[in-house]
Amino acid sequence: MISRANTVAFHGIDARPVEVQCSLVAGLPAFAIVGLPDKAVSEARERVRAAFAAMSIALPAKRITVNLSPADLPKEGSHFDLPIALALLAAIGIIPPEAVAETVALGELSLDGLLMPVTGALPAAMAAAAADRHLLCPKASAAEAAWAGDALVMVPRA
Repeated sequence: MISRANTVAFHGIDARPVEVQCSLVAGLPAFAIVGLPDKAVSEARERVRAAFAAMSIALPAKRITVNLSPADLPKEGSHFDLPIALALLAAIGIIPPEAVAETVALGELSLDGLLMPVTGALPAAMAAAAADRHLLCPKASAAEAAWAGDALVMVPRA
């Protein structure tokens, strides 16, 4: 099964849509992120792994592949942590896949699972509104995102 979450990649001040796809298959346990990630995005697997451990969520003993599509668009920054975590939670059956289908998510995960603020909430909110989706972001980024009047900005509870 492949689960999907939505986020954005920043190209200058533009936010371009990115689909985060997560696949779990049998094989040696591994966690790979593909789709032209930079160093901060590649390190998301360690932040997600530590955050899940802090929340007592065990990663399955399977091969986890996260694809950031489109693959030819460079992905930069730690804001990919939250959508990667959401896609993985949907893939392992903790949250229903349709719960993230209408959401654009961005946020950095701390090692204890808290959401850290990120830059780019305003263009992300504008992209979410243009795609008729909600924006899920850290509380500290919500004020910036609210400037996009058409977007519904959601903030998870602590």
